[in-house]
Amino acid sequence: MNTSTNSSNKNASVVCYSPSLITTNGIWQGDDPLDYSLPLFILQLTLIVTSTRILVFVLKPFRQPRVIAEILGGVLLGPSVLGRFTEFAEKVFPLRSVMVLETMANVGLLYFLFLVGVEMDLSVIRRTGRKALIIALAGMALPFAIGASSAFLLPGPGPEKGPDGKEIKHSKDVNKWTYFLFLGVALSVTAFPVLARILAELKLLNTELGRIAMSSAIVNDMCAWILLAVAIALAESGGSEASASSWASYASLFVVLSSVAFVAFCILVIRPVIGWIIRRTPEGENFNDFYICLILTGVMVCGFITDSIGTHSIFGAFVFGLVIPNGQLGTVLIEKLEDFVSGLLLPLFFAISGLRTDVTKMRSPGEWGMLLLVIILCSLAKIFGTFLIALFYQMPFREGIALGLLMNTKGLIEMIVLNVGRDQKVLDDQAFAIMVIVAVITTAIITPTVTAVYRPARRFVPYKRRTIQKSKPDAEFRILACLHTPRNVPTIINLLETSYPTKKSPIFLYALQLVELTGRASAMLIVHNTRKSGRPALNRTQAQSDHIVSAFENYEQHSGAVSVQPLTAISPYSTMHEDICNLAEDKRVALIIVPFHKQQTIDGGMEATNPAFRTVNQNVLANAPCSVGILVDRGLGATARAASSHVTHNVVVLFFGGPDDREALAYASRMSENPTVNLTVIRFLPGEEAKGWQQENESKDNGMNVVTDNDRERQIDDDVITDFRMKTANDESVVYMEKTTNDGEETVSTIRSLDNIHDLYIVGRGQGTVSPLTAGLTDWSECPELGPIGDLLASSDFAVTVSVLVVQQYVGMGLQGDGVATPDSPAQQQPDQQFDLHQQRGANNNYNNQGMQSWQQVNLR
Repeated sequence: MNTSTNSSNKNASVVCYSPSLITTNGIWQGDDPLDYSLPLFILQLTLIVTSTRILVFVLKPFRQPRVIAEILGGVLLGPSVLGRFTEFAEKVFPLRSVMVLETMANVGLLYFLFLVGVEMDLSVIRRTGRKALIIALAGMALPFAIGASSAFLLPGPGPEKGPDGKEIKHSKDVNKWTYFLFLGVALSVTAFPVLARILAELKLLNTELGRIAMSSAIVNDMCAWILLAVAIALAESGGSEASASSWASYASLFVVLSSVAFVAFCILVIRPVIGWIIRRTPEGENFNDFYICLILTGVMVCGFITDSIGTHSIFGAFVFGLVIPNGQLGTVLIEKLEDFVSGLLLPLFFAISGLRTDVTKMRSPGEWGMLLLVIILCSLAKIFGTFLIALFYQMPFREGIALGLLMNTKGLIEMIVLNVGRDQKVLDDQAFAIMVIVAVITTAIITPTVTAVYRPARRFVPYKRRTIQKSKPDAEFRILACLHTPRNVPTIINLLETSYPTKKSPIFLYALQLVELTGRASAMLIVHNTRKSGRPALNRTQAQSDHIVSAFENYEQHSGAVSVQPLTAISPYSTMHEDICNLAEDKRVALIIVPFHKQQTIDGGMEATNPAFRTVNQNVLANAPCSVGILVDRGLGATARAASSHVTHNVVVLFFGGPDDREALAYASRMSENPTVNLTVIRFLPGEEAKGWQQENESKDNGMNVVTDNDRERQIDDDVITDFRMKTANDESVVYMEKTTNDGEETVSTIRSLDNIHDLYIVGRGQGTVSPLTAGLTDWSECPELGPIGDLLASSDFAVTVSVLVVQQYVGMGLQGDGVATPDSPAQQQPDQQFDLHQQRGANNNYNNQGMQSWQQVNLR
């Protein structure tokens, strides 16, 4: 039964309902499902999720974050739009359903804030440094002051009136300073979960700008949580009757002290217990369901404790999430909860915010002018405050403006502040509606404005040695080797040993461990320093990192001409190639080596380890700023061989012609100087039938350019082979031979007939070249990224199980004779093309990586 006390102002309502009206007996029994709480809640949830998803789809072309769609979905269903229809409002969202809806919304919010705490890496704050810390504080101070000052403009928390028009006396009256504090926090906060998704969409996570923005946002969030806890304590303790007792006059102090004690309890007691659970679970094993259930129950227990001491329950859930260490446990919790909480329960919270927002109450032009003034003041304050500090640190003008815009991102945290303020009677309906509209507008303009103001294209610094062929023989040879697991380490070490590092031509290796981003706030690059001996690893990833670092440190000590810098890249597999290419660009390496996505089994076959590895390799090939090698390991990293530098290695180069094959020959030529390497170079030449096929295909092309290009390529191949033969003429360990074949079948037969005494095949990828010698091989290719010959050698059907290195040469746009790249100017490029990560490499050009941003290295300790 729903009884509303009607009067001219309708400020008070009394809702009565029977506790038995929960589940219906069915429409065939004459029951209306909407009269019962459970069917009504299901309908409300369905409407909220459906409207939210539709708005997400509609706003996606405008590059709007999901939080905008969720808030607008609530506004659409609320009194501003559909709620204006009395029948819809009374049937679908009656007053009696609000309690159930808000309870479930707060449960969803509780677990979402727990997940936010799990994802937040507090070590980022420790590594933030002075720059990001000052930017965060300065970017919060000015808008906080202006936001608090705007309390004089917005309608304040006046006395509530009853249906008879008289003021209702509460046990607590809102302190004006509490009102200032709530508005200051709401208008100065930066929503780091929303910011992380915006930066990921703009592909700025791994840039200088993205790193500073994320670090500053985390600091900003922590300050906002502290201020919010103080504001709630003040709101809870203030009151006319409470002030009568001396105990209650110190209520705010006791609330703050209790909150500090709760945080200390979480750090000193709960975190060690979680660490004990992690240690009891063997690496690679699933966590016990009992432990997971215990942790999920702990979220509600912590929420109950903080709610009982006078702080909001979400504070307890957030702190509990913070004490969960990064690693496998965090990943499991996120996988189990994220889809259900973020996709189903969290939209309820934003919908409640929208249902509470009644834009129709703002009718006078003065109120809309006030709204516009608050938006302008708060936005400009945030942007201007951040921009001044950015200029102080000599950041570029556009980058400073973009940083200010990004720090102005609102969303979840602000909505929490506003809803808590409304629940505490700090904000009335009109002020709440104004602030919700401010949050939507300020967040909605972020992505389009940043895209227009800041086009990330750093000044291109050309360097000559992007390929092995262009590298000077008496200079440092730089390699970026990617690793997924410690299993890849012996292979890389053995390949380094074969590459013949000397004091005259040393090798500098960047050993980059690739780790999928899970359970962290943002992608990051870790530069490893020497770990303290005896210090245990916190999780499996760190244990693998320690193993890799230790292995390369030992190798570096025993090899006088190799320097190794171990690094770890933590990012999603979909964007991991950006990290690899950025690092290769910054470190000016000549060769990137990535492991093949398949590994050898005990019976000699090849099985895929992770399909995402293949995607990473394909993206690296398409976007690399230097030459790339895909290494198919079949025992090249055997322990016995890696331990001895006197083992003889037999290397074969299969040369068909083209840039990739010339690059493969250049690498093999460097190996040939190693006295422990026997090199065999086999050049495949077309027979009479193949020459006829080639001439026939060339004649089909109208114009002479294609023929001229093919002739030029063949001439370059001849010159390279001639130079190689002259250089190795007196070297008995180098064997050169030529094989004549007419088609792919003869080529395969020739390769199969080779002696099975070799350790490594080096072949060119052959991308963009059409040869009769490999005709038909691509028709049944399993891995096109290896090229026809590489795919043949890596196939499980190939009888010879030898390691294979497939090389792709970097051929930049506009490469001149001296090898210096001359890229197009940024003005000539479309903005989207600068970060297009899926451009495919053509025959004689490659992706120009000038849009890549430099990595900022973050020390692990």
